[in-house]
Amino acid sequence: DVLALRMAKFKGNINLAEFKSVMLASLRSLVKGWGSLHEVSWCWLWEIIERMLKKLMGRPVKQEAALSAFLGSLDDASWMTIRWEVYSKFFALAPASEEYFKQS
Repeated sequence: DVLALRMAKFKGNINLAEFKSVMLASLRSLVKGWGSLHEVSWCWLWEIIERMLKKLMGRPVKQEAALSAFLGSLDDASWMTIRWEVYSKFFALAPASEEYFKQS
């Protein structure tokens, strides 16, 4: 979802096959001990991501308008409830993150 949202902001043509090739070349040079199993795994993962991205192409722009309208309609009490729920769930899923927030 995050990648699709970032890509939606890009003006121009996005070539996912080219991105795959560039990432694969980068991984080969950066990952020590890169082998054929890594190669197969990366290609498998990218095929799944590419399929998901293609399904989402064009949707984030439409969803952004709906989300902006929804968020604009919330009152302060609703915002506080949403914040509480998001942080409660986040800290339950990633307990170590709570320590980070206490420090900053």
